[in-house]
Amino acid sequence: MTKTNKIIYWIATLWLSLGMTSTGIVQLLRMKGEVEFILDLGYPDYFLTLLGLTKLLAVVAILIPRFPLLKEWAYAGLFFMMSGALYSHIAHHNTIKEIAPVMLLLLLISVSWYFRPMDRKLISVNFSK
Repeated sequence: MTKTNKIIYWIATLWLSLGMTSTGIVQLLRMKGEVEFILDLGYPDYFLTLLGLTKLLAVVAILIPRFPLLKEWAYAGLFFMMSGALYSHIAHHNTIKEIAPVMLLLLLISVSWYFRPMDRKLISVNFSK
């Protein structure tokens, strides 16, 4: 892994972790604006607990060393969660101002996953030989 790739990975991963941690905490604390927002999208308020806890656990899984399979699941979970959020915002006809943070998090998830070091990747086995 080149030095440039390491820098890209850590910048994307740290920004991703910061974004997911901050929104996860806001969701777990059920801050008034967040509750109103989730209800406005049509979801029950208890959904905030699931989203917040999942985000925090995924950040821990991505940042800790080893456990590449767990990291794959964490990246996939965050990607599907943010894809669902993007779809919800678009279906609700939200403005680009409300959609842009979700798109940024999707980009950070993708960049962090793509540039992750070899020791954070699953080893693929080719059974065709």
